[in-house]
Amino acid sequence: MAFFTGAVGAIQQQQRMNVQANNISNVNNYGFKAERATFHHLMYGNVTGIDEERLPKGAGTKMAKASIDFSNDGYLETGRLFDFAIEGKGFFALFDPESGEISYTRDGAFVMAYFPFDGGETEEGGLPDGEWRLSDNEGRCVLDGAGNFIVIDPQDQKAELELGVFDFLIYDGMLHADSCRFIPIEKNGDLYMGSGTVRRGFIEVSNVDLSQEFIKVIESQRAYSTALRVVQTSDEIEQTINGLR
Repeated sequence: MAFFTGAVGAIQQQQRMNVQANNISNVNNYGFKAERATFHHLMYGNVTGIDEERLPKGAGTKMAKASIDFSNDGYLETGRLFDFAIEGKGFFALFDPESGEISYTRDGAFVMAYFPFDGGETEEGGLPDGEWRLSDNEGRCVLDGAGNFIVIDPQDQKAELELGVFDFLIYDGMLHADSCRFIPIEKNGDLYMGSGTVRRGFIEVSNVDLSQEFIKVIESQRAYSTALRVVQTSDEIEQTINGLR
């Protein structure tokens, strides 16, 4: 059991380190939300000790999930036309034309991108029939409050744009996708219009706190070393017992 507990502890601390490393690597990514490792105990029970005292006996812990911290750590004024930030609660909605997937993000660093119509003929100038839309620059389209694409007039790029702000009743359990996006699951509840307001020319910064992340890295390193010492001590005990036999 000591071998098992020590080995499980070392493996789980490695997984916790992966969470901290991912947070640190995204410290400069706009709209990124840090993750927090959550641990649950494995099977445990009680054993009888000296003077019939009931003592706990367990098999260690495991990292159950990486919870997302949706707190806001402030905004950065960029002055760019297609940078947007949500002041308050809510998300921007992104539609992927290829897969039909709708995801949500707090990263409002958008661009103006050209999307051709299906079966559109090539115009005189090389571009097929299409339109300029607000995009995340990865092939996804930003949606307005009615779920429509946000079309941009290339001749009037400073025109007001109505970006949709959407929200969920429960955030816990949201899937953390790439590019600072989130995928809702059933437990998040129904989608509704968010209460946040959109600010143009601003961007939301990452909420990663480097000082806290490095403290957790040190904690994980020490816990990992302790778990390995448990394995080493268990091995020495087994060798001693085998020698007595």
